[in-house]
Parts: sequence; C-alpha cells; structure tokens
Amino acid sequence: MPLGGGNKCGRCSKTVYFAEEVLCDGRSFHKSCFLCMVCGKNLDSTTIAAHMDEVYCKACYGKKYGPKGYGYGQGAGTLSMDKGESLGITQETPAPHRPTTNANPSKMTQKFGGSDRCPRCGKAVYAAEKVIGAGSAWHKIGCFTCATCGKSLESTTLADKEGEIYCKGCYGKNFGPKGFGYGLGAGALAHTQ
Repeated sequence: MPLGGGNKCGRCSKTVYFAEEVLCDGRSFHKSCFLCMVCGKNLDSTTIAAHMDEVYCKACYGKKYGPKGYGYGQGAGTLSMDKGESLGITQETPAPHRPTTNANPSKMTQKFGGSDRCPRCGKAVYAAEKVIGAGSAWHKIGCFTCATCGKSLESTTLADKEGEIYCKGCYGKNFGPKGFGYGLGAGALAHTQ
C-alpha cells in the first residue's frame, strides 16, 4: 500500500480507502468506479468479466469477446439489431451472391430446383429428410447409419473415412490403433478369428 492512504483505483487512478475498496484481479476500485466499461452497470463478484485491464458485465463481455454467429444469442436480446459498433466491432461485408450452375438438365430439376444425392442409396435428398455428414447430404432415416453395424448416427457420434460413415465404436475397431492397451472396455480380450 502506498504512503498517504490506500491503493490507486483501476478506473480513475485516485486513492482508494479501505471502506470503499473493491478488489478485482489484484486491482483496487472505488465502489462507484466498479462499473462495466461499455454499459456502465454496477458490477459485483457474480456479474464481472475481466479482460486485460478492463472490466465488463457478462453481457457486454459476451458481445465483445464471445463467439459470434447463429445459435449464440442470449434471451430476448437475440432479436436486437445491435451490431456492436459501440463495442468497437466492425462488420464484415458478405461476398456478392453468385448463382450456382446446375449441370443436371432434367425438366424436373429445372422446374423445382436441384437436390443433393445420398451417397448410400444414390437417390435425391430433400430438405425435410436431409442430414449433413462427412461433407455429403444423407437421408436421415435408413441411410445415415454406420456402414459396419447399421446403428443410426448423430452428428456427434459420427466418424468418416473415405466418404463412408461409421459409429465411433466401429471406426475405432476398424481403423484405430491396434495392440496391447487399445482395447475397448471389458471386451478388450475378445477372441478374433
């Protein structure tokens, strides 16, 4: 503690006396200076998010430094038109739209739009039944299954090799490391023929 009082405030650089001191990341603040750098809300131990020498409320910290894109909204504020200019965020301009060229000249495709082909059955995959896995569109029912055991797959239980999809268990058995210590649970000592 410096002579002549307390520590210096992390916001206003004036002396902070013990009765009005709030500590955060080893720095002292006046209670009246312990505010979000963006919106000015009062902060406490449950609402603070520190970044370098700056303090934010969790909402402003998330907007400025958190993940961006679809699915990362929070509550009713997700429909806001705020683009973050007040936080110093610059928007990227999207590339101009370029229509795709469809190599399939059939009348149905030209009239209703093209569709992807399922790698398993070769039939058209429409939006209502479409699942993306291993870089291709698959039918959710019947085709989006493990090539070895036939188990239905999810995006989190999927492993792919050379355009074919497998459950993680079959992928590990077929393509994973072999030898002592790489068994799969109690069945690790199973006999192979």
